[in-house]
Amino acid sequence: MNTPLTIDREASTQAPNPLGLDGIEFIEYATTRPQALGQVLELMGFRPVARHRSREVLLYRQGDMNVVINAHASNRPRSAQPTATPVIAAIALRVRDAAAAYQRAIERGAWAVPTHVEVMELNIPAVHGVGTSRLYFVDRFREFSIWDVDFVPIPTVDPRPPALMGMHWFGIVQYVGVDRLEDWTAFYRELFGFTVLPDEQRFGILPKGRIVQSPCKSLYLQLIEPEADIIDFPVGETLQRMGLGTPDVQAAVAALRARGVDFVESPELHTQDKGAITNSWLGGVMFELVKDMTHPRSAFGAPPRGGDAGGPAEPDPRRPLDEAGSR
Repeated sequence: MNTPLTIDREASTQAPNPLGLDGIEFIEYATTRPQALGQVLELMGFRPVARHRSREVLLYRQGDMNVVINAHASNRPRSAQPTATPVIAAIALRVRDAAAAYQRAIERGAWAVPTHVEVMELNIPAVHGVGTSRLYFVDRFREFSIWDVDFVPIPTVDPRPPALMGMHWFGIVQYVGVDRLEDWTAFYRELFGFTVLPDEQRFGILPKGRIVQSPCKSLYLQLIEPEADIIDFPVGETLQRMGLGTPDVQAAVAALRARGVDFVESPELHTQDKGAITNSWLGGVMFELVKDMTHPRSAFGAPPRGGDAGGPAEPDPRRPLDEAGSR
């Protein structure tokens, strides 16, 4: 017979998810060369599906992944301004309640990003991230999404292009400053509930740094400090590249090579079953592939869960019902 005390002892424990974090809604690049970056994204399997109503901003998509190319110069302080070399300017996190997530982050020491909402635009709360980047909180990603308000669909284009070889969001590589590893680990732990993975648990072919895992277990951040013997390590702290998960790295590499994508192949760094990395474009844009068989959206051709610029999507049957009985 179990008493309440023994039940508590035997119950499995999970890392808390204070924000109801549910992965990435979009990643944003800032650049003055949107067409050139768009060509790179198309090589990687993304397709342009919508334009912003009032700004020089394009939405690219494949499967459940959204990438925004922003060529609109901002007058806000500490903003990532478009440059010839594209930079990752923002990550939008899917959360249960955007306003509550924002308020909690501010209460725990995050720096607020002032909002300047134009007519027919949504107010998407955000806090400052590494460097000049921003971390947005998005709770409209199901039947009605942010894309239904701020963006206009491109005519005759499939609004939901399937993912190439089951590719999906896996993580982000972030370069941190000297002796700043603990600071950034605490930042992601206290604000978002990330936990540190054991040193022996690594993904892909570039295992350096520290891996922190989101409480929803669908997003990993790789935090990398500069090494003393590396003199050309990028100056400053920045979001360096995105990682894409796929059930079969070799098959994904073959499909991408057929589209014109080149991969790093050297004795020290080369394509393996566990991962691969592309050559860089436009002064530094690159993508890392990581074998991922556990991700709930790793099935080939998995449809997006949320609505999009072409209309609302059907609920994903693989997603469990929440307390309210909806997906």
